[in-house]
Amino acid sequence: MKLVAVDIGGTHARLALAEVEQGRVVSLGEAVTLKTAEHASFQTAWQEFARLIGAPLPRAAAIAVAGPVSGEVIKFTNNPWILRPALIGEKLGVDRYVLINDFAAVGHAAAQAGPEHFIHLTGPDEPLPAAGTISIVGPGTGLGVAHVLRWQGGYHVQPTEGGHIDFAPLDSVEDAILARLRQRHRRVSVERVVAGPGIVDIYETLAGIEGRAVHAQGDKAIWALPPPTGSACRWAALPAISRWRRAGRHWCWQAGWACGSRISCFAPGSRPGFAPRAASRR
Repeated sequence: MKLVAVDIGGTHARLALAEVEQGRVVSLGEAVTLKTAEHASFQTAWQEFARLIGAPLPRAAAIAVAGPVSGEVIKFTNNPWILRPALIGEKLGVDRYVLINDFAAVGHAAAQAGPEHFIHLTGPDEPLPAAGTISIVGPGTGLGVAHVLRWQGGYHVQPTEGGHIDFAPLDSVEDAILARLRQRHRRVSVERVVAGPGIVDIYETLAGIEGRAVHAQGDKAIWALPPPTGSACRWAALPAISRWRRAGRHWCWQAGWACGSRISCFAPGSRPGFAPRAASRR
């Protein structure tokens, strides 16, 4: 069956043509990435994808969304789009569609992918367990979390909203990060820190602690900074650049804490340390 595969996040929507047989993907085209802020709705983004493809789209769709998929109206935490499942067939011109949480989709992929599709990051360099629980954690505009329960001959994916657990500071720097975030948010969840935009608040908090001026930059510019190696090392001595590096370290510590907490609380016995190979290139 030919279909349109869709991944709707907070910042981007990615659409690609795919073909599925017996529950397995047999072909997947190059994804087209569209900025959600540049399209009034998912319907207009779908129409733009059709224009770019230049051919009639399949009348089937698999749509992964960054949030819960139950209810008559689907709203996003970091995206102004609204989906009404009952109207999807009419608005998109499809006969068949499925809606799934985006990290549930990642969980299904992780459960079915072979070891060649993963890269080892840290911890024991061993294959993912054939039986037990695998935690799926991924920062983007927000923080996605899911669990895969595996046993011989089967598996079950449990999507969660684990990115919305409370941010729990462990030292004075993190106390200051929380205080800064509380100026804008009544409740501070962990995804306010362990997500792409969170590095800006970490940096600005460090600048405030040091009594230095803030060199305003967006999170994308920060993540694009070169690694502190070779000729770039001399720039690391500058206060602003050094602070960006330290902000990056604090962000990584928080990401490690978030992963460790999910594993210890919900999936004891899991081993962290693998990332999907495709995701590692983005």
